Amino acid sequence: MARSIRLRRWQKAALDAFNRRTTPDFLAVATPGAGKTTFALAAARQCLAQWPGRRLVVVAPTQHLKSQWADAAAAFDLHLDPRWDPGAGSLPGDVHGVVTTYQQVASRPEAFTALVRDGAVVLDEVHHAGDDRAWGDAVREAFSAAGVRLCLSGTPFRSDTQAIPFVRYDDDDMAVSDVEYGYGSALRDGGVVRPVHFPRVDGEMEWIDHDGISTSASFSDHLDRTRAGQRLRTALSTDGGWLPDVLMRAHTQLQQVRETHPEAGGLVIATDQDHARGIARLFRERLGVVPAVAVSEDPDASRRIAEFASGTEPWIVAVRMISEGVDIPRLRVGVMATTTGTELFFRQAVGRLVRWMRGLGPQPAYMFIPDDVRLRTHAFAITEERRHSLRRPERDDEAAGDDAAFDEVGAFGAQDEQMSLFAAVSSRAIESDAPRAVAIPELLAGDEPDDDEDLVLILEPAPHLTMPATGSGGDGPTPAQRRRQLRETNAAAVAEISRLTGDTHASVNRQLNGLTGVTKVGEATVGQLERRRDEAYRWLNRLSRA
Repeated sequence: MARSIRLRRWQKAALDAFNRRTTPDFLAVATPGAGKTTFALAAARQCLAQWPGRRLVVVAPTQHLKSQWADAAAAFDLHLDPRWDPGAGSLPGDVHGVVTTYQQVASRPEAFTALVRDGAVVLDEVHHAGDDRAWGDAVREAFSAAGVRLCLSGTPFRSDTQAIPFVRYDDDDMAVSDVEYGYGSALRDGGVVRPVHFPRVDGEMEWIDHDGISTSASFSDHLDRTRAGQRLRTALSTDGGWLPDVLMRAHTQLQQVRETHPEAGGLVIATDQDHARGIARLFRERLGVVPAVAVSEDPDASRRIAEFASGTEPWIVAVRMISEGVDIPRLRVGVMATTTGTELFFRQAVGRLVRWMRGLGPQPAYMFIPDDVRLRTHAFAITEERRHSLRRPERDDEAAGDDAAFDEVGAFGAQDEQMSLFAAVSSRAIESDAPRAVAIPELLAGDEPDDDEDLVLILEPAPHLTMPATGSGGDGPTPAQRRRQLRETNAAAVAEISRLTGDTHASVNRQLNGLTGVTKVGEATVGQLERRRDEAYRWLNRLSRA
């Protein structure tokens, strides 16, 4: 049971600023890996301790992140249900709130209005509220009555189409944050994030466009938007030679990293689900490696991600399920094999590699990228932040020159995603920026926690629950995990009773609910689910003796 937690300096400063707020809305922008979740849960727990009986709703971008948030909240003695359905009715009495997604909010915004009235809302990666106009409208409807709305983002963002609810904007349509903690600041602090380097791989590509015109070009050739996009698509084709070569180089880099960090892993971000499976095939055929694959149409994708995160397998391939928010600290090497090229997506993808692990000392990460002009530009921006934060005052020009050669960049450009009637013919990698040893300043070698007592947050008693939570504490499952297990066990028992008796599932459920005083399974506490399971087992025992 958590009683205190040691914050990072930026988290303490952000929490102080949050406590001084004069409006219900607060936007914190912090680089991926900096610890936004810890800050947000510390703030939310303070709010709930001051507001007895009020609820907390966390809105996450994806289904997988719901469980990640619920598990993190349990460390703060906050019990959040990640499986609650807006159509299920009221909440069980042994939870403080729920974790949901923007899509779920859009489906039933009115269900959240009463739930979180005068309570607390955390909007994770709030820019997603602008992905769809209906999502933004639903977020506004659902949470306008909340007592506090804490918005989080991993990178500054702008409103190119419509304003996101509860966010202020400047004259350039950039979101105005109340707290901002960038990648460069995190590097300077040390022990927060890793320095990331960008080995760039050029290539010679040949393709036939929708007009039947054959074109050959390398990444160093200047092309218009449309042909630049076709060039990138050709390089990323699993049928050419460029991508297998890059995968081999990245795998070699990962093997080198694993000499000092044996559990280190790698991530390939694919263009779509078929592309992800094709990349997995290349790993098997060319490298003899069987990677994990996490794609949204796979119902077991979240389980595969969780198993990879806690395991030692070298590679995982995904499309978007790991590009934002997912916490896998052992990731050290990445391959950007997607045609999605926005700066926001690029920074979120790079953010999967930066999470610092204590006890390793210097731990540079590597993101292999096509030498595409737009990706080059995004990498340059991050590289400049890294250089400025890592450069010692006495650093000489020769050392700076070596670092510059490692991450050489070019001019800005763009690509067109319209690839209809397009055919990749061939590709091969050339003139790679081969990884080499990188000097890491001593300031990054110390990863011991700050011993400043002012950074220790004493947690007030956990907010009171209508009914006590069970199954928490120690190394056992959290209440959310226990509730999920019990719901699955109950469902399996109902199915077996239905098979043996010929009754419908609905009939069996009604009888079990009546025997245990449960109105709806979705509203049942852990204790009620345990009693319902036991009643189902007794029923099955009677049937087995009949």
